[in-house]
Amino acid sequence: MRMLFRLMLITVVSIFILQTVSFAADSISPFLNISDGRTLVSEEGIFELGFFSPGTSTNRYLGIWYKKIPVRTVIWVANRCSPIHDFSGLLTINSTGNLAVLNQNKSVVVWSTNLSKQAKKPIVQLLDSGNLVLRDEEDKNSESYLWQSFDYPADTLLPGMKLGWDIRRGLNRRLSAWKNWDDPCPGDLSFGFDVGLGIYSEVYLRKGVTTIYRTGPWNGIGFSSSQEEMTNRLYDRHFVYNSNEFYYMYNLKNNSVISIVVLNQTNSVNQRLTWSAGDQSWRSYVSAPKADCDYYGYCGANGNCIISETAVCKCLKGFKPKSQQKWDLRDWSDGCIRKNPLNCHNKKDKDADGFVKLDSIKMPDSRNTWFNDSMNLKECRVKCLSNCSCAAYSNLDIRGHGKGCCIWFDGLMDISQIAGSEQELYIRIPASELGQAKITRKLRAIIVLAVLGALSGLLLVGYYFCKKTMREKTGKNYRATPENRANEEEFDLPLFDMATLSAATDNFSVDNKLGEGGFGPVYRGTLEDGQEIAVKRLSLSSRQGTNEFKNEVILIAKLQHRNLVKLLGCCIQEEEKLLVYEYMPNKSLESFIVGNQVQSKLLEWKKRFEIICGIARGLQYLHQDSRLRIVHRDLKLSNILLDNERNPKISDFGMAKSFGGDQIEGNTNRVVGTYGYMAPEYAFSGLFSIKSDVFSFGVMVLEIVSGKRSISFHHENKEGHTFIGHAWTLLKEGRPFELIDAHLMDSYDNLWEVSRCIHVGLLCVQQRPVDRPNMSSVIIMLGSDNDLPQPNPPGYFMDSNSQERYHSSIKPESLSENTMTITAFVGR
Repeated sequence: MRMLFRLMLITVVSIFILQTVSFAADSISPFLNISDGRTLVSEEGIFELGFFSPGTSTNRYLGIWYKKIPVRTVIWVANRCSPIHDFSGLLTINSTGNLAVLNQNKSVVVWSTNLSKQAKKPIVQLLDSGNLVLRDEEDKNSESYLWQSFDYPADTLLPGMKLGWDIRRGLNRRLSAWKNWDDPCPGDLSFGFDVGLGIYSEVYLRKGVTTIYRTGPWNGIGFSSSQEEMTNRLYDRHFVYNSNEFYYMYNLKNNSVISIVVLNQTNSVNQRLTWSAGDQSWRSYVSAPKADCDYYGYCGANGNCIISETAVCKCLKGFKPKSQQKWDLRDWSDGCIRKNPLNCHNKKDKDADGFVKLDSIKMPDSRNTWFNDSMNLKECRVKCLSNCSCAAYSNLDIRGHGKGCCIWFDGLMDISQIAGSEQELYIRIPASELGQAKITRKLRAIIVLAVLGALSGLLLVGYYFCKKTMREKTGKNYRATPENRANEEEFDLPLFDMATLSAATDNFSVDNKLGEGGFGPVYRGTLEDGQEIAVKRLSLSSRQGTNEFKNEVILIAKLQHRNLVKLLGCCIQEEEKLLVYEYMPNKSLESFIVGNQVQSKLLEWKKRFEIICGIARGLQYLHQDSRLRIVHRDLKLSNILLDNERNPKISDFGMAKSFGGDQIEGNTNRVVGTYGYMAPEYAFSGLFSIKSDVFSFGVMVLEIVSGKRSISFHHENKEGHTFIGHAWTLLKEGRPFELIDAHLMDSYDNLWEVSRCIHVGLLCVQQRPVDRPNMSSVIIMLGSDNDLPQPNPPGYFMDSNSQERYHSSIKPESLSENTMTITAFVGR
């Protein structure tokens, strides 16, 4: 009997051991459990499943997180709203074949899969995708799952995970944010599709029942709200629609990259995060909503949100503000209404409605639409005209020549301008708004002129050119008073009169305002001959007086270089002082580098390097090649303007100083410039030179490479380095690439060139002026492959020291951000 008992015991133990090792560490069977303190790890060691406590909470939850990332990042939670209050949690496959979480000595089920179909031989496995699956081991189809965690997402969307509807099962896969860092139970922030829209679906971010952001409908390439999403090189996007399901999914192009989509309850945003191995932290790749135009219905119905404009909301053509009073107060929520009612006649009627095309936009909210995926655009137009409620139409799919038809009814909600987008929307308006009669009269006039013959045409052309020449000689654009003639001789360029500039800028309309610096606003204008101009109007309270004004005019009038803004003229009339420049359609470099993410994405590395070299050539001209040796004294991103092709032009010479002969430096008791760009010797001692500009140039180079603003840089480290101190530390530690803008991740193919720019930028911001290179040396260093000297520590190395020293020298009220110029008096 003893021998029999021993034999049975050995057999049982052997079976248990064999059963235990027969399953890998990534799976469990009905014979194995996962208790609190033990974990499952996916085959490649990417994900881990176990019990955890979030934040400062002591509650226990079953979850999945990245195993190799030191910052615990939980991507899925089973018992989100049913915490376990001790360490008694147990994950098991119960007698019905369901996966279950138990507590209190296995007596209470806190979570279960609740399957109706029971597997013959169930097995639970954690995949390297992050998906926890329950399947039948006897099922030969390895992807035939009885249950999977991917069908029940928490707040995180992983690559390969579906976001959308399984129509057969009535299953809505949507994200829901944690209530807070300590509680994974769903809060009121959700991100998912609405049911019933099908192929023209879009994803809504909602707080409770209130929509705060939407992606725009799928257009065949991506969701129409973000050109950045459509042109990214980090991941591929897929949208699937059939009778069984419709969903969105993304897959990473590079498996070494870790990127997830997460809901943030605290900030009410949807973020795409990428893991940075260099600084061991998650970086935001895209987030929404971010700008005003991202927020749902910001401009109301029939309004178009244009983030680049001063007044961001515009009524669509044929519409006017519903409440002009609110509109004037920048309250656009009521939106716009039609100026004239639609004329719902037969399409052959001469007074029938027509359409105007709106380009590069986020399509209106798709919840009040009708669509057909087999129609062409011409058929779509006819369909819209046949319905008196139709307000607009467009293609469903913008790929190729476009296909499909979608029409919108009644108010067009949540439209915004998307730079570079290929979206086109045809908006229905009455014939009276199309200006057809005006076009007809213009055509008749052209025919009449053509009949007059070649001789009359030549006479008209000759008259035009004679008139233009006379206007240039007599100065039609400025008053030929003795005072103005004297000023014109002094400035050596045309003087415009106030009436001309007022007419060109629509009486300095706020709609034409391009921006505002420390000395006054700048307006866009158009002269009588069609030339576009930028008018800088010094405010009456401006600290730039007549001397500074004349200084800027005289200096820039004598400068001619492709990388300097061209001054066309000026105006001095009573208390008014205005400068007239060539118009730069792409505005300032600042709006691309540290502006919105779409703009930043448009400026790829090749163009950024060209801009750096262009600025360097412009500075070399100022410092060395021009008739006068000029120190700009206020170089910053906002003073670098970009032309049509985004070529850089240095602007704003109000604070510039010129030297004669061999003089290379000066001293002043009036320090002007922008904190974050000013060289230490200038900010603290009033000593300026060409090396002061070199310092500012170095800061700009580092900002262009990093996409970060020097003055607002906050790096989480114990040393408390400034922006340039942080850059210098990275270079010394052999980690300069961690400084590179995340938006450049896919656009640079020459790391040596990027690294060289960082190195040159740090040589330019060294503490001692004598250590900094001149601009001719900078140009050589940027274009050659010679070894570079190691930079010494930069000025303003530490946050605390630099700010303390700066505040001891300059009055707090004189400090500014880098969007405007500051002036302060400093003792030498």
